[in-house]
Amino acid sequence: MVRALSGLDGDKLKYYIGTNSAWPVIRRPDQTPPPGDWRIWLLLGGRGAGKTRTGAEWVREQVADGAKRIALVAPTYNEAREVMIEGKSGLLNIETHDNRPYYISSRRRLEWENGAVGQVFSAEDPDGLRGPQFDCAWADEFCAWAYPEDTLSNLRMGLRLGETPQLVITTTPKPIISLKKLMAEPSVVVSRTATKDNEKNLSPAFIRNIYEIYGGTRLGRQELNGEILEDREGALWTRALIDQVLVDKAPKGLEKIVVAIDPPASSGAKADACGLIVAGRSGFGAQAVVYVLHDATTQGLKPVEWAALAVELWRDWDADYLLAEINQGGEMVNAVLDAIEGETPLRTVYASKSKTARAEPVATLYERGKVKHVRGLAALEDELCSLGAIDGPRKSPDRADALVWAVTDLLLKARPPLPKVRTL
Repeated sequence: MVRALSGLDGDKLKYYIGTNSAWPVIRRPDQTPPPGDWRIWLLLGGRGAGKTRTGAEWVREQVADGAKRIALVAPTYNEAREVMIEGKSGLLNIETHDNRPYYISSRRRLEWENGAVGQVFSAEDPDGLRGPQFDCAWADEFCAWAYPEDTLSNLRMGLRLGETPQLVITTTPKPIISLKKLMAEPSVVVSRTATKDNEKNLSPAFIRNIYEIYGGTRLGRQELNGEILEDREGALWTRALIDQVLVDKAPKGLEKIVVAIDPPASSGAKADACGLIVAGRSGFGAQAVVYVLHDATTQGLKPVEWAALAVELWRDWDADYLLAEINQGGEMVNAVLDAIEGETPLRTVYASKSKTARAEPVATLYERGKVKHVRGLAALEDELCSLGAIDGPRKSPDRADALVWAVTDLLLKARPPLPKVRTL
């Protein structure tokens, strides 16, 4: 603890020693104020990730540094009191009895013995922030504010005391315009934290159950991982559709398993990724369902290296064959796989349509419940939710393209004869 406190200046060091606070020692990197000249620190986190404790401790540190006027803003007055002030990690409960501030509920006012004052405001009443001025501010659950832009504008107008008035915003993110605009500002520093990062302070039963129920879903990624997820206009897949197809595991005894490969045209750090997707089919005909089992997509490997990985997947998953797109060089694909394993069954496909055109019938299969995803394929699902979007995919959808080949082969094509085994 001595080492952790050694970086604090005189007044702050006396404060922490006097309060016997272990916060500088126990806080995680994502709970530590960022360095540099920032005006807003935006902490995006999941439920129970420790956002409230972070905000309260930061305010306590500002008071120790000499801040006298602090704004405390919540979605409602009640939430300010129940969470920011009187909550388990709130301003009253992180202090020892001798240093605890006094809350005057009738005035919505928190008073410290050194003369610092915290004023409580509600985002339901943006005009309540007109007039007062502050050294610093802590704003909680920004994405739940009734009037986020009006409230934030008035709050920022009031941050005009001291040399560098700062604002900390703690919130579970949602894809609202106000948040995206805020994140784009150059003076805003963004930190992220997930519920699991704070699991040592949470019930093991809660962690186990909440991830069993919501792990991998849009709600779980937002409320537990603190991710910002949104549907993109024109995309073939939606987040809600992905949620509907998630399963904990695939049934035993799949009739066919393939490893689909979307090879890159080149190799190196800046090359496209090599899409590698494992999928299997259960049942036949009208009862057939495809289960997407694994995403081993890799980037930066040489052709011989990603080919070796594909062969390893073929063995590990006891797959029937490898399925490789050959637009980027059919001879190269065959030559590489021959060099790795001469007896690996290989089928090749050639893309005569665009990625979006090939994906459209596959997206329809999802809507019909013919494709399921084993949980844990977030990167693949993000790519699917960008395919066909009006503003285009954010990067080459190599995972999604490999998946499209796999599902097409397993569900949309007539059953071809067994692949020929290549020999050296």
